[in-house]
Amino acid sequence: MQHAVGAPLPPPQGSGNGPWTTQAQHSGHPGLPGPPLPPPAPGHQPPAPQHAPVPPSRETTGHIQLPPGGPVPLPAPPAEPGTGAATLAVLLIGPAGAGKTTVAKLWAGRRRVPTAHVSLDDVREWVCSGFADPQAGWNDHSEAQYRLARRTCGFAARNFLANGISCILDDAVFPDRPVVGLGGWKRHVGPGLLPVVLLPGLEVVLERNAARSGNRRLSDEEVARIHGRMAGWYGSGLPIIDNSTYDVETTARVLDDVLARSIASPPAW
Repeated sequence: MQHAVGAPLPPPQGSGNGPWTTQAQHSGHPGLPGPPLPPPAPGHQPPAPQHAPVPPSRETTGHIQLPPGGPVPLPAPPAEPGTGAATLAVLLIGPAGAGKTTVAKLWAGRRRVPTAHVSLDDVREWVCSGFADPQAGWNDHSEAQYRLARRTCGFAARNFLANGISCILDDAVFPDRPVVGLGGWKRHVGPGLLPVVLLPGLEVVLERNAARSGNRRLSDEEVARIHGRMAGWYGSGLPIIDNSTYDVETTARVLDDVLARSIASPPAW
């Protein structure tokens, strides 16, 4: 269809609900002109289109209030062999190559109640750019990042415990070094923290360290130095497990028995 030059073009066709509605659409007869539409009253706003309520997505979750984490109290004695269903916080101490992380993961995974594992070395390495590696020298930066990681682990442990989830942490805690010591862990977690020392012989630790890679592998001299300082835990009153001749599963079972005794008679530290 052609239109003469200068003749007004027909209005655009719309859906009948917007400003482009034609008179023909309001006449009730397509193609026939209807009566002129009255102008809207001043300040009048057309009603908003009504939509059916959209059901919430199955992926949408609401806010779940979690109990706040506080200092971890001493756990109640279990009613069955081992730690049973007790909710507890454990600190597994030992030199590099003692098997702390491997044993902690297995012990946590074998429990029949919810149990989390938090490794201080893993948390320290959350810092990617600017990571202060203690192996490059212990200085203010590495000490600050260690303290920050320990506080972060303590916060995580308290919150796990507050929500009914046990937690085992692992760290190379020295008996003769206040900064890298038990005092900070007790302050950040609470008096209910149960420390256990994992201390195999030097030859075993050297062999396990040799199988490591990356910044987790230390020199033999450093491993021997750390192992020698860890010997200071003997006579400290803390339970010590010499896992030189144990495999990982046996060590995890021994750890559970030691923890059960610690619950019944907590070590003084």
